[in-house]
Amino acid sequence: MNEMNRRQFCRTTAAGAAGLTLAGAGWAAAAKPVPPRRPVTVFTKCLQFLEFGELGEVLAEVGFDGADLAVRPGGQVSPENVETELPRAFKALKKAGVAIPMMVTSIDNADDPVAEKILKSASKLGITHYRMGWIAYDEKKPITENLENFKVAFAKLEKLNRKYHIRGEYQNHAGRRLGGPVWDLHPLLQSLDPEFIGVQYDVRHATVEGGNSWLLGMRLVAPWIGTTDIKDFIWEKDARGAWRARTVPLGEGMVDWKTYFTEYQKLNVAAPVSIHYEYDLGGAESGSKTPKMPLPEIKKWLKKDLLFLKTQFNQYQL
Repeated sequence: MNEMNRRQFCRTTAAGAAGLTLAGAGWAAAAKPVPPRRPVTVFTKCLQFLEFGELGEVLAEVGFDGADLAVRPGGQVSPENVETELPRAFKALKKAGVAIPMMVTSIDNADDPVAEKILKSASKLGITHYRMGWIAYDEKKPITENLENFKVAFAKLEKLNRKYHIRGEYQNHAGRRLGGPVWDLHPLLQSLDPEFIGVQYDVRHATVEGGNSWLLGMRLVAPWIGTTDIKDFIWEKDARGAWRARTVPLGEGMVDWKTYFTEYQKLNVAAPVSIHYEYDLGGAESGSKTPKMPLPEIKKWLKKDLLFLKTQFNQYQL
């Protein structure tokens, strides 16, 4: 029996044995709820004015599966105090029935001792995904030289992630930083293990930069897509007459959701999803600790976008 068949045999045998045990004990009493393959979380930047306990209660009430917790300077958890603050956050949210499958960090350097402290603390709690920090191009150097330097940094992070069995993901974001065009992420990742490093794919930003061609970039980096960000936008002119992309509630903007979710379904991405709330919430969208919009109204917007996403999931059988 070869190694692959042996593993399959062991899994099948174990599953059969577990089934017999459950049957003997009674399914109703023994069966545990199966966690969702694509737990829906909220990027908690918009709720930084809440204490951990309040945060858990709000997310549970609205209907989120988990939190995409801000563990970075200015976030709910400060990197310097991660060893004490992150377990407190985890415990408080767990009490409300809310998980923390993913977190947002500013980690971009594996040699930073704070980065290792964050990943070690997260790994102990079972957090499986983190968003990496953004990386800027050095405009004094050629693009190719920048990419070679980025490749070294990514390889070091993959090694550190492997040590703590956690997956680091770089978000593609509109602008001139790494990941803006999406294509530039491929040469950095093509020789790295997608189990430990990859892309947090953001269709909003990909559409801003890619117009009608964003789908090609998505397909190029598909093997490394893990977690995904969900938000929408429109183009509009600002007071000076310059065009800018403005984030709007889901379904009210220019993102081609039909094409996106059709491709997403084909790729069979099974990882946490993070809804980002970056339209006007009285300052909460920018991380304000004293937003002008009252919490009940903020919760209405949270529910509105969550309902949109769940409707899409149902439509595309995700």
